[in-house]
Amino acid sequence: MNRILVIGSAGAGKSTLSRQLSEQLNLPIIHLDRHYWQPHWVPTPDEEWDRFVIEAAEREQWIMDGNYSRTLDLRLQRADTVIFLDMSRWLCMYRIVERRIKYHGKTRPDLHEECPEKLDWAFFNWVWNYKKRTRARVMGKLQILHHQKQIIILKTRKQVKDYLRSVSPRPIQGLRNE
Repeated sequence: MNRILVIGSAGAGKSTLSRQLSEQLNLPIIHLDRHYWQPHWVPTPDEEWDRFVIEAAEREQWIMDGNYSRTLDLRLQRADTVIFLDMSRWLCMYRIVERRIKYHGKTRPDLHEECPEKLDWAFFNWVWNYKKRTRARVMGKLQILHHQKQIIILKTRKQVKDYLRSVSPRPIQGLRNE
């Protein structure tokens, strides 16, 4: 595993799993949210975003977490392992509320420094409807790739913990995070 893509709904645990895998595998992390969201939650323009994703995906080793459906095919093509966190809607909702409370007035470690945690109705609605709106499309893409790439679908916190225990650590080689 050299290029691991971690996808799933907001609140599914993508950033947390990515950090844990990075520690075990000594691979650099690319938190897509940190690069997409500019100060004060301004999105990166599409052309600039596409260039960043292409350049990041071309690297030899990474753990990349985030959704961004428009560039998903490009990242899937380059990844050798895809982990889909297919968590329950209720767990994701709980976690985004918990995250909002924990980081009130602060920025999460996986975001740009000038993007304080927020929770608005549009985001709440996006998370609530993720399975209905996005899951089938993601599962279809993963089904097509299952013979070419390692596809791991984790549906519970226990499965995530068991998976982490099953991953063999790698020797340290110049770890860096983005």
